[in-house]
Amino acid sequence: MVERTITSMRTSTNVNAACINLYDLTREELRGRFVQWGFKPVHVRHLWRYLYLEFADSFDAMPKLPAKVRARLAAEAQIGVLPTALETDSSDGFTRKYLLTLTDGEKIETVLMRFTGRVTACISSQVGCAMGCVFCATGQMGYTRHLTPGEIVAQAVHVARQLRDLSPQASRLSPGRDRETPKLRNVVLMGMGEPLHNYDAVMQAIDILRDPNGLSLAGPRITLSTVGVVPGILRLAEEKRPLHLAVSLHAATQAERAALVPVAKKWPLDELMAACRHYCETTRRRIFFEWTLIEGKNDSPEHARAVGRLLHGLPAQVNLIPLNPTAGYAGAPTRSEAAKQFQKILADEFALPSTVRQRRGIDIAAGCGQLATATETLLHEER
Repeated sequence: MVERTITSMRTSTNVNAACINLYDLTREELRGRFVQWGFKPVHVRHLWRYLYLEFADSFDAMPKLPAKVRARLAAEAQIGVLPTALETDSSDGFTRKYLLTLTDGEKIETVLMRFTGRVTACISSQVGCAMGCVFCATGQMGYTRHLTPGEIVAQAVHVARQLRDLSPQASRLSPGRDRETPKLRNVVLMGMGEPLHNYDAVMQAIDILRDPNGLSLAGPRITLSTVGVVPGILRLAEEKRPLHLAVSLHAATQAERAALVPVAKKWPLDELMAACRHYCETTRRRIFFEWTLIEGKNDSPEHARAVGRLLHGLPAQVNLIPLNPTAGYAGAPTRSEAAKQFQKILADEFALPSTVRQRRGIDIAAGCGQLATATETLLHEER
């Protein structure tokens, strides 16, 4: 594990709150703002390129924009780059975690992960989380506030910029691979927070990330993970947004699920499954059901069969995630043999596909369910 405390000169937390965060705006909204200011819309194309292809962090770095445009932007807008307070490399050689500072001083965590043929950014949607899942570090820290669209977008831009800046040093994160500049092609909204609790901001951010003239992330390369916010799932179904939906299940009975996922008391399992079936029927898309495997808790053959029965008839895939350690939960991860048996039962008895999540960044608390700022902030302040 390698930690580096970063002093960033890109932006300051002392930003005028009245300033427009350019990352908050879609290209059409930006065009409307330029028309309102009396500028030609053609300048939007250059600005958008500077923001999302060149990753400019100041208006001085935008020479193709006329001086009067840059002056107006400097007076009324900001580029919402998030300074890095701390970055940590995992010993796995493929994972890097960033502790990013928001304009109000709050902090969030974002993770860069490399896999064969792809780079993924795991980004946050809230400071903390209100869902309270007992084995999740973010849930253990509680809820502070929603992120704005621009704060969500800024995390993806941060990772994309880091990928550019790391090349040709990429060998440190991806030993033996080519030195060509890797591109960000996958985003998972699986970081801090519940995305469907912050629905409007998350969808605005996704629209910006998918813009073909910017980061151009394809819908199928964006995965949103929810603990089961039923109104959000139903809204996603009606809007037919082109993204992958992952639902954190973790138990196949109401009583067992409510013990792990307190929000199940508000949206019971039968209500959640009805929403999932409606989503699949309406969108013609499958759902990825996430199941954190906890030894002796939900990893028996009987649990596997309960999952198979629960998901019967749904176009579904199960992502099995051996529990990652957190300070606030004493459970242990399922052993590999039990995980394989769980998979075999799903496949042989229910023809249900499943995968066991590849563990990345566990030593730096960058794995699923490990993101939280309290510990990292303390480490940073002590240095």
